[in-house]
Parts: sequence; C-alpha cells; structure tokens
Amino acid sequence: MTASFVIQSLAPEHDRLAFSCGVDALDRYLQNQASQDVRRHISNCFVASPVESAAIAGYYMLAAASVPVLDLPEAETKRLPRYPVLPTALIGRLAVDRQYRRRNLGGALLFDAIQRAARAEPAVFAMIVDAKDEDAAAFYQHFGFMPFANRPMSLFLPVATAMKLLKI
Repeated sequence: MTASFVIQSLAPEHDRLAFSCGVDALDRYLQNQASQDVRRHISNCFVASPVESAAIAGYYMLAAASVPVLDLPEAETKRLPRYPVLPTALIGRLAVDRQYRRRNLGGALLFDAIQRAARAEPAVFAMIVDAKDEDAAAFYQHFGFMPFANRPMSLFLPVATAMKLLKI
C-alpha cells in the first residue's frame, strides 16, 4: 500500500521531534531552528506528511537568494541580460525521514519547490542548491541541475528549463 502525502508549510501540529533522516545536522535543524527561521522571514519550511497525519516524512527550506552572473557557465550567460546578479530561489536542507525512503518523496519535494518558485510573485531566474556531498549532488544532477563553473557542489537549474520539464 502506497501512502499519499500532502506538502504544506511547517505548522505547530507537525511532529518535528520524531523526524530522523540519518543526518544529525538536518534532524537538529528541523527540530530546533526551522521554526525560528520561518518566524524571522529568513526562509520558509515545507513538509511532506502522510494524509491525515502530523508525522513529517520529508522537508525542505526555500529562501530568496541571488547569484552573480559571472558564476554561471558561459553557455547560460549568452542569452541573459548584462545584470551583475540574478534573482534565485535557494532550496536548502531537503531531507526524507528514513522510514519514508524509496518512495520518490525527495523528487516530489524538489518538484514542489520548483512549482512554488515558478508561481512566486517575485521572479526568479533559477533554483540553486548547495549539495552537502557527492550523493546529494548526484541527486540534483539527476533532475537537471548543473554545477556552477567555480563551485562544483553548488548547482543551479533555470526555472524556465524546469517549467518545460515539468510542463508547468
């Protein structure tokens, strides 16, 4: 039986303490810091929960950011205006609880972040991520993210490209 999930903003009723993805820093962040960052308007936290449950199966943070145009590969910059920086959306701390792995929930969270950025009132050129390790980088590259020219563990995906892939 496959569980259905709903992705929504982190709320007080969500059970943050039971979340365990196997990476202490990601678990601690959700348990101790995420609500504060949301309250301070530093980032927003979105959680995936099984329908009619307070459990958190996965989460990610989404924040405004920018990227210097010079950090992008030359093939990308040819088509862009000559602005010094471009607006982006930063996906941070994407994690899935151990008991909910192998259900494509990580991809669903990533797609949710892209859809939210595409619908946002302020325009963003790209989604960016800072991969914590090679496995995380490979996860994002699987979905079309490309490394920055001078930062191989930081990756980006133009929103226009993502929208075409997702048919948004």
